[in-house]
This record gives sequence, C-alpha cells and structure tokens, in this order.
Amino acid sequence: MHQDVMELRKFYYNRALGRVVQRILRDRLTKIWPPESSAGMSVVGYGFAAPLQRPYLARARRVTSLMPAGQGVMAWPPGLPNCAVLCDETAWPLDTGSVDRLILLHALETAERPQEMLAEAWRVLGPGGRMLVMAANRAGLWARSDATPFGTGRSYTAGQLEGLARSAGFVSEATGAALYIPPSDRRFWLRSAQMWEQGGQKISQVLVAGVVLTEFSKQVPMPVGRLRKVSVPSPLDLLEGIARPKPANGRNTAREGVTHRSTDDI
Repeated sequence: MHQDVMELRKFYYNRALGRVVQRILRDRLTKIWPPESSAGMSVVGYGFAAPLQRPYLARARRVTSLMPAGQGVMAWPPGLPNCAVLCDETAWPLDTGSVDRLILLHALETAERPQEMLAEAWRVLGPGGRMLVMAANRAGLWARSDATPFGTGRSYTAGQLEGLARSAGFVSEATGAALYIPPSDRRFWLRSAQMWEQGGQKISQVLVAGVVLTEFSKQVPMPVGRLRKVSVPSPLDLLEGIARPKPANGRNTAREGVTHRSTDDI
C-alpha cells in the first residue's frame, strides 16, 4: 500500500520531526555523494526522494524525481521548472543506461513488485552507476510507529536489502544506518538529534537505528569465452540469386548463348 504524496509532503516540510529527518538523511547522502562530484551526471530519485535531491540541482546535468502512480506526484522543486514525474513502478520514463546516481527513499517498503522495480532500476543505471537505498530498519523503533512514513509497508534488515538487490544484479558497496533518535516530536530529541547521529555512527549500532542505508553499484561483467568473428557480406554478394534482366521483346541474343543459323545451312 502506497503512502499519499500529500501526507509525505506534510511530514517532511511542515512537521518539525520531518524537517529534522530531512536534514539528517540529506547530510548522510551528501557525505556519500558530494554534490560537487555530480557535475555532468544524471541524478534520479524514486519514491519520495525529492527532499534529499535539492543539493544536486545546481551542479548535476539533470535531476529527476520519479514518484509512483499509487502514491501520487507533486510539483518539485518550488519556484523552479518542474523535475517531478509520475510513473509506474516497473516502467520508468528514462532511457536505458542514462542514470549515474539513483536514490530510493520510501520505495521498496511500499512497492507491489519490489523485484521487478529493482530490475527497472538496473535497466536505467549506466555501467558503474550507483544506487543508494534508504529503508526502514526492521529492528528499529521507526518501523513500529505509525506516526511517520517509515512505519508503513515492509521494513528491512541490511542483509535482506543486500539479498534483494543482489538477486537483481547489483553489487553491495557499503552499508550504514541513520535516525538514532526515537520518532518523537519532543524538543529534547529534536534539539539533540545531531548529537545522537554522531554518536550512533561511531558506535555503528544498526539495530537501534531507524533507517538502513545501503549503497549498490551496477557492474557489467566483461564477456568471457572465445570471441566470435563477425563477417560483413559484400554489397555485391547481396545481389546473388537475382535474375538478370531480359530484353523487352523477349528474343534471345548472342550474349545469351543462342547460335544463329545462316540460310546456307538449310
């Protein structure tokens, strides 16, 4: 079951807890993929990754935010030309191999066909492209709370994410976690969120984090085995088997191998 785009928008842009979550996840994303390194790249988000993509608008060659049809779409970014697109979860309006960086947020948890969705992600990523999946941690507090978007749909462990992506052809590069504060609107937790994030990253206790972060890459293997020689036929060979033209009057000529007899031989 997909979440409504308006509820997601209210959480990330209107609610204090959502703005803290947006800042935490955006900081983790830009630490892994610095915006200055995205020059000339195509950066795509699927699900509801728009709140995290703004740092790439000024440097990337193209920024696109794909939103599933079951969720709905909103215009984004505000005040700028629209970069948001409504699409089917297994048919993205992108050329094959045209994406350099792909962000999945609130995507796998509510996907009706997660395996086919990852196959579509594999298709649009170019060789060596990177994909970052942010999903609710099954063992965390956020997956148990219905008051945030992370409590909707399926939750995952790091191992489950790696297994699902590996079956789609991806290679795991790095695994981490985020959101070490509880899903609470109390000021104490909101004000101390950065402190908890820094402490959580040092301890690396994924079990108490609310979100699992896993980076994958698309590696296309080199062809192995004996190379096959490709022969290109000559243009003249293509004309073989075509009958030669005959005169319009239908009479044979000497060139066709017919011998004319003289009147003296009769």
